[in-house]
Amino acid sequence: MESATLLLSEYEIERGKPMPSKNHSIIQSNLIYLTGKYRKQFRFLSEISLELDYWMSTPDIAIFPPMTIDTRHDEIRINKAPFGVIEILSPTQGMTELTDKAEKYFEYGVKSVWLVIPTLDTVVVYSSTNDFQLFKRNKNKTLKDSVLNIEISLNEIFE
Repeated sequence: MESATLLLSEYEIERGKPMPSKNHSIIQSNLIYLTGKYRKQFRFLSEISLELDYWMSTPDIAIFPPMTIDTRHDEIRINKAPFGVIEILSPTQGMTELTDKAEKYFEYGVKSVWLVIPTLDTVVVYSSTNDFQLFKRNKNKTLKDSVLNIEISLNEIFE
């Protein structure tokens, strides 16, 4: 029996997650754009590396309190938990991997976790490990995160 060799890209090794796809990238861009109206309340950081104690993660989007940019002093990793996290399921990723990750985020003090499932045009918004709301395109018009007080159009996420 031959053993399959799994070759991971530098991206996958560095971030500890699968390579994003075209749809993943479009949805991530849409989310950054759509959440822009909340820039006074939050800072939305794309692909920022988190180091929370000894657990490292790179969410697709992390939602922090407002912060200014300091171009002279940058940070490679942030060691403070964000208010919220948005993770987009990649084609090679399993849902269990993301729900396990969501559980870990809550352990470190994250208040809201969104799991975006592109193939189902669905976003699951968790306010705790066992408390979530399901938002489906064409069934719901608006995604509502009651913890962070954010509302955005579901159709616009998936267009």
